[in-house]
Amino acid sequence: MKEYILGIDIGGTKCAINYGYREGEQLHILDKERFLTTTVDETISEILSSTEQMIEKHSLTNDRLSAIGISCGGPLDSHKGIIMSPPNLQGWDNIPIIDIIQEKFGVRTHLQNDANACALAEWKYGAGRGSQNMVFMTFGTGLGAGLILDGKLFTGTNDNAGELGHIRLTEHGPVGYGKAGSFEGFCSGGGISQIAKTVLLEKTQMGINVDWCTPEEIDQITAQKVAEAAYNGEELALDIFDTSAKALGNGLSIVIDILNPEIVVIGGIYTRCQSLMETRMLEIIKKEALPHSRAVCKVLPSKLGEQIGDYAALSVATGTMEE
Repeated sequence: MKEYILGIDIGGTKCAINYGYREGEQLHILDKERFLTTTVDETISEILSSTEQMIEKHSLTNDRLSAIGISCGGPLDSHKGIIMSPPNLQGWDNIPIIDIIQEKFGVRTHLQNDANACALAEWKYGAGRGSQNMVFMTFGTGLGAGLILDGKLFTGTNDNAGELGHIRLTEHGPVGYGKAGSFEGFCSGGGISQIAKTVLLEKTQMGINVDWCTPEEIDQITAQKVAEAAYNGEELALDIFDTSAKALGNGLSIVIDILNPEIVVIGGIYTRCQSLMETRMLEIIKKEALPHSRAVCKVLPSKLGEQIGDYAALSVATGTMEE
């Protein structure tokens, strides 16, 4: 039996409305509509109108549409359905998004932060399928995580479980999540950029030219540009990724020791740059993590890849159907 669902992905720069269906243990995406995130009122209005258009386009009467899922950056209150001032969504202060959606469409709706939503997606339909204890890490603009423990999503007392990016790995280092030397500081797009700026500035001040980044380009260096140079065999760029990979191994060792997961799934930059990081990361885990815990844990790239955001919002909807 096909269960038709909608997913609403609310991001800092863009939003998406996804339409799909679940049949058995498979999730199929059928359609998608994207638009830019602007002001609060304009974006909510666009969410409502785009959702309405998707419903009309596919003749999704209330008896055909099983649920709506919403994925959004935190902090938020998933139980009350309120978005609570996410740093990447200025002005979204205590927005009762569930009430807004349910009042408009009369369909069961649920809200989860984006890392938890991605964890659900990878657990049900991706690399973590079949596991009982899984950690998903975003490794994108920032470093967030979603936890699947004993076969269910664990969100903590007030939806703050899984904030691994805030763990301090060193006393000094790149800043992430408001903390120098944090897990996010080393293992995120912004973190890799910070590491690169420091290393490149050192070379420039020593009068050493770097072919792939001129002194004028240092302030604008991105993780993507460093990755491109690393894949071209540039030693300095490889060293930058090695620094991030060491920190990833150290951070994961803590996670493995505390949570004893079967699988850690890492998305974003790690999925795209696995070959640059995996060997060093595993070397550190072998050295630092408890032997019995690391022996039962696999570290895998995201299976859903660039589509994970689409699957994430729809996975929140399927979770609503199972409650």
